[in-house]
Amino acid sequence: MASAPATTESDAHTRPEDVTWFRTRVLWRLLVVSYRFLPLALTYARDRRRFLLFGSGRQVTGEQQVERARRLLNVLVALGPTFIKVGQILSTRPDVLPGPYIAVLQELQDRVPPADWAEVKPVIETELGPIEETFEEFDTEPISGASLGQVYTATLDGERVAVKVLRPNIRARVAADLRVIEAVVPLLIRGAEPGQAFTLENVADEFAATIREEMDYRHEARMLETIRANFADDDWIRIPRAIEKACGDRVLTMEYVEGTKITDIHTLNAKGIDREELVVRLEEAYVQMILEDGRFHADPHPGNLAVQDDGTIVFYDFGITGRIGPRLQEQIFDFYVAIARDDIDGVIDSFVAMGALDPTADRRLLREMFEIVLESFRGQDVDQYRVQQLVADFQAELYEFPLRLPQELALIVRVTTVLEGVSRTLDPDFDLIALVTDYVREEGYAEQGVRELLDRAGDELEALARGLVTSGPTLERVLDRTNRGDLTVRADLTDDGGLFDDVAGLVVCGLGFVGFVFAALVLALAGESTAALLAGGGAGLSVLGVVWLGRTRSGVSATPQFTRQNLRAREDGRADEVDGGYAQAYGDVGEE
Repeated sequence: MASAPATTESDAHTRPEDVTWFRTRVLWRLLVVSYRFLPLALTYARDRRRFLLFGSGRQVTGEQQVERARRLLNVLVALGPTFIKVGQILSTRPDVLPGPYIAVLQELQDRVPPADWAEVKPVIETELGPIEETFEEFDTEPISGASLGQVYTATLDGERVAVKVLRPNIRARVAADLRVIEAVVPLLIRGAEPGQAFTLENVADEFAATIREEMDYRHEARMLETIRANFADDDWIRIPRAIEKACGDRVLTMEYVEGTKITDIHTLNAKGIDREELVVRLEEAYVQMILEDGRFHADPHPGNLAVQDDGTIVFYDFGITGRIGPRLQEQIFDFYVAIARDDIDGVIDSFVAMGALDPTADRRLLREMFEIVLESFRGQDVDQYRVQQLVADFQAELYEFPLRLPQELALIVRVTTVLEGVSRTLDPDFDLIALVTDYVREEGYAEQGVRELLDRAGDELEALARGLVTSGPTLERVLDRTNRGDLTVRADLTDDGGLFDDVAGLVVCGLGFVGFVFAALVLALAGESTAALLAGGGAGLSVLGVVWLGRTRSGVSATPQFTRQNLRAREDGRADEVDGGYAQAYGDVGEE
């Protein structure tokens, strides 16, 4: 494979003339973008103030929102590849746009005509060398195209391959558009509702990172091979292998794997493929990628999924992938457990723990919303009037405390949304909740239950220990603030025999006994017999400690002390009266 020249498209802006060109393009794109978006911006501004500078707000109907969403879609398409990608990201972010916008933008596809072969050929030869020397055959008509790249077929070492090529000069164009977006986002944040600033900034960062990764074909090759290795033992999942010697920064060569588009119901039926089983297989593959492997294919639209004649699912295009850390995997599993238990409050708590929801959100509205979402995932018919009422209540609240999706979680939401559409196409009665419940029960429900019991026991023991530590100071504050008439009393307790120490020891040993017994039971249920025996031994030692401390005898005495009111009485010559009144009221406490 020929090496790339010293000066590539990625570093073209280092020369002064290229810097000037880049700045000129950014300025020009800023003017074009502003011109395209100005009518929409004025419309949204008038929604707040009918006459821009004064006047009341306007009520926007659902039909008007759909019409505006169509206008937004047309603007994004007219602005080209970068803004088409922006629209595709926004179509999966209900925390940014209302429902009508989401529905319209989900129709957005890469409506970009293929680049001329005369422009594409130099890109391939810059990365790989002369095409005639690298490939035996090369079909110059692309078999698919998108806003960032297009795919050709060729023959390499006698094998049919797919060659994915980045569009000419696309990185420079995207870089300029990203600068424009970077300049515009602060203005959007300033004009947005207070609770949406975080969300808009998060979406902008997510988009910049995603589109840069999508233009890095070496990164795509690595992700392809990583996820392919994770499914090496699964005969029902097929991922094309990357052919390393014919890959470059802007060219990715893979084995060519044919298949039927996953939403081509007519062809799938003709081939006798079980569509219900296909849905289960697809969903289980994503559960494995997200909860077990920590690397997942993040763009499962129908064009990237195919089915072979035996029912094997083929994944294409790993330009957008996600990474999930162990902590987030545990939180998502807890979310699945809450779904399996039909625990709506647990679902809400999981969203809060993942940083996806403001803890101050109105739980009544959220509970109603999640109930409807879960019903729809179960394949149940949802009362449309109920939905309309909920949307009316939730619309204002949403923008005060929006779903604050971190980048990793936003990708999962995107995958779930697109995957749900694909699954419903294959099987209208598909029940996602049932699949999640089965997974939780088979893969970790018991372990989750044991872990929860241990965590709960630990929390309770910690609370009891904290209570022991803080009870002394609390008792002192209570005694200091006790009033009887005009007389404030403070008692200094003395423990000459060490009774307090013995009582504390008894409490600690008692807690230790309870904790060890509880741990022994839990560990025995979990099958950890050795650890359970050790815990039982700890319980026995705790009992011996209780017996030993119970043999000790000691006493407590208290001597009344006078406060400032008593001191003033003494100074006034009424000390005897006060002393007598105190003794009569309280008596003396001593050893019995």
